[in-house]
Amino acid sequence: MNVFRSLKYRNFKLFFYGQSISLIGTWMQKTAVSWLVYRLTGSALLLGIVGFVSLIPSLILAPYAGSIVDRHNRYRILVITQVVSMLQAGAFAFMIFFKIYNIPAIIGLSLLQGIVNAFDITCRQSLMVDMVDDKADLPNAIALNSTMTNLARIAGPAIAGIVLSTFGEDVCFFGNFLSYIPVLTCLFMMRLDTIVPIRSEKSIWTELQEGFRYVSGDSDLSSMILMLTASSLFVIPFNTLMPIFAKDIFNGDAKTFSWFESAAGLGSVVSAVYLANLKSSKNLVKIMSIASLVFGVSVLMVAYASKLPFALMFMVLTGVGMMAQTSAINTYIQTHAIPTMRARAISYYVMAYQGMIPIGSLMAGWLANELGPRKAVCIEGIIGVMATALFVLYKRRQAAGESVDGKAVLVK
Repeated sequence: MNVFRSLKYRNFKLFFYGQSISLIGTWMQKTAVSWLVYRLTGSALLLGIVGFVSLIPSLILAPYAGSIVDRHNRYRILVITQVVSMLQAGAFAFMIFFKIYNIPAIIGLSLLQGIVNAFDITCRQSLMVDMVDDKADLPNAIALNSTMTNLARIAGPAIAGIVLSTFGEDVCFFGNFLSYIPVLTCLFMMRLDTIVPIRSEKSIWTELQEGFRYVSGDSDLSSMILMLTASSLFVIPFNTLMPIFAKDIFNGDAKTFSWFESAAGLGSVVSAVYLANLKSSKNLVKIMSIASLVFGVSVLMVAYASKLPFALMFMVLTGVGMMAQTSAINTYIQTHAIPTMRARAISYYVMAYQGMIPIGSLMAGWLANELGPRKAVCIEGIIGVMATALFVLYKRRQAAGESVDGKAVLVK
């Protein structure tokens, strides 16, 4: 099938299968951590803090990670990040097995994973181009990678919901620990012809400045990244409050919470499959704009859904919108950034996406404490719709300006 055409490349196929298993474990642990923290504390603010520390390193370290990845062997960096992630998962598993319910320790381990992820995500995304021989298939590989991520987002929380209610939290954490075995096995089986860059004479700080000048100097790249920043700061963090919706608003349990995560994952897969079937990357800006509007409106609908089935239905639509938005921006950056700046451009994508969510998570937790969870999610949905309107207006004015400039050139 055309949608799976990137799997004909051996390296990408190994990467795809290994990550598929590992990401299910990651989502099992993520679901278990959220449920455990809220079960132990009943605090929306602490939920926000855990989300904050697991992602804030991406805001601080992502540009630095992009420069590191651009000057070192990306394959080796990826292996190192996976090994460290496995050790972190093992520490989590043994802590919960021995019932050491220590919130500061949970926050510390979440922070460690966030630091690793700042390098891991940038490295994985920039390595994608080396796994696909025909660069025309790169958008398909990116979309398939997103499909894999979001299938794991369905399966992981669904499995976690069953495991949490049947066997307990420790089994979820051990499941994540063991899931790193196949991904490391697949990485060692890959035969990547990765070009090791010549060690730059420039300092990391100089390369950071070059990366910023490149991204900020390209109006198309910078506008897409700014749109993602707004979404990650004000809209995507609505998901932080879903344990409260599951437990307090809809009187559910861990399994109910897993339904919320799985519903959003289902919508994400629908978007990812659609994007994987695209034959070109010409309409990415239009797709991103429509997806952003769908995302904002569906978050508004979740805020005031009166029944659980309605809430889950709107969660599916949030997944459709969020996935199409983030994946379209990711694909646009990877296909438009020049090779020498690709990792650094991707690092700003990671910073705008992963780095802003933790600040938004804290804001969401604070808003939920002050106004209640429904009003907090409603405000986030409204901001999402407004941000989309401003982006579309900017693009129209930009197109009008280019049209005027083109006419002026013809007159001359």
